[in-house]
Amino acid sequence: MTAAPFPFVSISGTPLERGRQYGQQAKDRVRRSVELYAGRLATLGVLADDLKSIVAGYVPLIEAFDPNFVVEMKGISEGADLPFEHVVLINARTEILARARRTQAARAEHSGDGCTGVVVLPERSATGELVHAQNWDWMAECAETAIVLRVKPDEGPSYQTFTEAGGLARSGMNDKGIAVTANYLESDRDFAGDGVPLALIRRMVLQQEHLAMAMRAVAGTRKSASNNIIVSHKDGFAVSFECAPDEAFNIYPENDLIVHANHWQSQTALLKLREQAHSSWSDSFYRDWRVRRILEKSDKIGVAEVKAALSDKFGYPYAVCRPPHRSSRGHVSATVATIVMRPAAGEMELAVLPADNPSFKSYPTYRDEIAA
Repeated sequence: MTAAPFPFVSISGTPLERGRQYGQQAKDRVRRSVELYAGRLATLGVLADDLKSIVAGYVPLIEAFDPNFVVEMKGISEGADLPFEHVVLINARTEILARARRTQAARAEHSGDGCTGVVVLPERSATGELVHAQNWDWMAECAETAIVLRVKPDEGPSYQTFTEAGGLARSGMNDKGIAVTANYLESDRDFAGDGVPLALIRRMVLQQEHLAMAMRAVAGTRKSASNNIIVSHKDGFAVSFECAPDEAFNIYPENDLIVHANHWQSQTALLKLREQAHSSWSDSFYRDWRVRRILEKSDKIGVAEVKAALSDKFGYPYAVCRPPHRSSRGHVSATVATIVMRPAAGEMELAVLPADNPSFKSYPTYRDEIAA
């Protein structure tokens, strides 16, 4: 499987202009994203007309959250010459795949994002700057569908995000020093009703000028499914929001560190809901522990130490850093990428399929554009 660096796409202007630029520049990868998820849906018996009907239920939710998201997705569909519902599929794939699960066999086809997130506060950092990082574990094919997207809107902060092509955001940071990553959780409250797609909540974080509004977007937005969303700020703050669809539980750093995998940590949350990660990510319980244990060995933690912790092979192949292998749910799973961000410097580094290719590429950011 490819280990070529993720393509870099830069867009600017109004929502419609940005969407068209995005679709045109990333056309091939957007189409691959559609093929991946439309193909998955087809195996679950969801065909084109079914998808239109499902998407029609999400569009009003998205418009109420931010109407420009719909405009931007329409621009992407125009630029990539794809039906609008295919772009919505990319941005709501977690929720749409979940709706397609009608039987236990179908359920086995779906898996959430099994990831490991890290934040090092400035007080613990070797360079005195906050480091926010993550391993993204998902379908290995996404090594050929993901991109790095730099966005300069006509209004609001510029931001940079690592995302599946066609997606409005995933992990990223903006020029106000706000950064975000997220990883999947499961609980007995999931998919009882519709909510704002998780990927679009992360995008809402990135377009905020103020940290308080970024946190409100996470904690105050109704979701379809549980999710852990870590929000940080370059000046030295981070919080991990363990979100059920209708409630959020905040976790603060311990010893100036946040480490989170795919199981609930909040004792309050565990008293109120039922953990359901055991069958999906049994390795989560030691991934979390291993990364924290490795990082705690250093009094001061730099980018090199974060990368080393996120490359840990304990429990291989079910490790912090996973090679491509066939999962128990039938698809080829891997650590698709390691992303390391330093929001104060505006620097982002990524490694593709790092278990086999542990080299990182630095990407130009909004700061480079300002300097130019």
